[in-house]
Amino acid sequence: MESLIGLLVGFPLLGAAVLLCGGKRVDRTGHWLGVLLAGASFVVGAVLFLDMLGKNADERALHQHLFSWVPVESFQADVAFQLDQLSMTFVLLITGVGTLIHIYSVGYMEHDERRRRFFGYLNLFLAAMLLLVLADNYLLLYVGWEGVGLASYLLIGFWQHKPSAAVAAKKAFIVNRVGDAGLAIAIFLMFTTFGSFAFAPVLSNATEAGEGKLTAIGLMLLLAACGKSAQVPLQSWLGDAMEGPTPVSALIHAATMVTAGVYLITRSGAIFNAAPDAQTVVVVVGAVTLLYGAIVGCAKDDIKKALAGSTMSQIGYMVLAAGLGPIGYAFAIMHLVTHGFFKAGLFLGAGSVMHGMNDEVDMRRYGGLRKYMPVTFVTFGLGYLAIIGFPGLSGFFSKDQIIEAAFAKGGTQGWILGAVTLLGAAITAYYMTRVMLLTFFGEERWRQKTPSADAPSAEPAAEVHGEHGGPHPHESPRSMTIPMIVLAFGSVFAGGLFKVGDSFVHWLEPVTQFEHGHPPVSAAVVTGATVVTMLVGVGAAWLQYGRRPVPVVAPRGSLLTRAARRDLLQDDINHAVLVKPGEYLTRGLVYVDSKVVDGLVNGTAASFGGLSGRTRRLQNGFVRSYAVSMFGGAAVLVAATLLMRAV
Repeated sequence: MESLIGLLVGFPLLGAAVLLCGGKRVDRTGHWLGVLLAGASFVVGAVLFLDMLGKNADERALHQHLFSWVPVESFQADVAFQLDQLSMTFVLLITGVGTLIHIYSVGYMEHDERRRRFFGYLNLFLAAMLLLVLADNYLLLYVGWEGVGLASYLLIGFWQHKPSAAVAAKKAFIVNRVGDAGLAIAIFLMFTTFGSFAFAPVLSNATEAGEGKLTAIGLMLLLAACGKSAQVPLQSWLGDAMEGPTPVSALIHAATMVTAGVYLITRSGAIFNAAPDAQTVVVVVGAVTLLYGAIVGCAKDDIKKALAGSTMSQIGYMVLAAGLGPIGYAFAIMHLVTHGFFKAGLFLGAGSVMHGMNDEVDMRRYGGLRKYMPVTFVTFGLGYLAIIGFPGLSGFFSKDQIIEAAFAKGGTQGWILGAVTLLGAAITAYYMTRVMLLTFFGEERWRQKTPSADAPSAEPAAEVHGEHGGPHPHESPRSMTIPMIVLAFGSVFAGGLFKVGDSFVHWLEPVTQFEHGHPPVSAAVVTGATVVTMLVGVGAAWLQYGRRPVPVVAPRGSLLTRAARRDLLQDDINHAVLVKPGEYLTRGLVYVDSKVVDGLVNGTAASFGGLSGRTRRLQNGFVRSYAVSMFGGAAVLVAATLLMRAV
């Protein structure tokens, strides 16, 4: 079975090569080739999974060594794969959800003239992410890490004819380079500390290294995770990444890029367990981002950006859980998987709505769409119920476990983290109910013309639907709705299946380890509090958006609302803290270069030039001048001789 591991990466990598290099010859069938090879990778993953289930827990890990990459004395780097319970979980998520997104893209990108290239980029994305989670050493992981960054840049900026898409792609690429520098430094520190960067020697010997070095390695790994998983302070790229086609948003947010940071922290659990200071910083970053993304999601009228804020917040839950150590590692991955189902479904549902609404993304111009898009409404609604933690659905089981683990941290810290996770659950219910109500319920605001700024507020809106050229809402084709239906099943049942007999926890335990937490209150109390906070959030959104008319133009709002619409001023802060000082530094360096360095060099050259110019006058080519000089010199010598004799 070990020989099959390479096929997991090989199939989508082959698809990327054929689709990107095959030219127009594969234009007509290229998209189906991309779907076929993504599906083939999933089939191989399923075969390996079934084989793994038939073995004892301590015999399930598989290794495949392909070749020695960099054999230089003590510096040994191999291209080798490790397939264990943790990487298998990611393989099934990446290939399963990724294949569904490929199928969805067949209909969504039907009329795009560059569809073949798009599917090539999708295959490249899958190959890079699979390489990342299958690598048996941090250096090969880094290759997949950079491949994911490249693929995200290509996909976010796929419609590069739009300046906003080109800028968003560059922003994602540059922000992630900061995190990538952290991963590179962590790998350097690993090699100098352990003499290797392979998982086995590094993680097994983590407790033997000094806590200071482990803290430094942990913080650098966290910096890398913040970049890929859009955690504070490297979260600014995620909202802008919505400029890419909607399938890209689903792939990035549900199955690939933003999950990479959670994988990195969980895979490196032995390092964080031995570095409590770094582990505490992980928890703080997750808690802050959890609330940050939720608040931003409350104020967005763009349906995709509201879901982007949600992703940021939900990944914050996972990072917080991973920061709790063996108490939370398994729950972080459990929520990651359930989130993969319902968030992919939500993004594909958003794309379906856009498909039927002439690519309109402003939810204030939606309303009443449930009767025009019944399949989209039901599948999106199930994803909505899952993400808010409605009892019995996937999100309820995974999020409830994280909240319980947060309380189990113990002491004042446990109460604070528990309160943060509960508050996050309430805000999640609020902003997702807002999305649901604005999109599928209420009056059909897409029939209304947006009033101009100088028009009287009491003037009725003009009708623009039908013959006046407005949108004609309709259900999406089967190639789009079938993946949404499959994901809806995962949104409903995955969490419950994982919870039965704690099967998911026991599945991951040989890799992540597991410790039972002891919250200060019973699990029933925590569950009850979670449900109550969820209902409070739903009720608050219903009072604001379900019982009142929704204006097509958003009101000015409070100071917090205005700040949240601008992502809590994250771009302004980055501009003030990083861009402006960078500009001043650049101007200073340019001044030093032009005035000091160039001045010194040019001044020296000018001095010698002036001296040579003056000296050149002594050699003018006229005999009379030379005669006068000779006469003058002789006169000076005679005068000097006579003067010396007189003295």
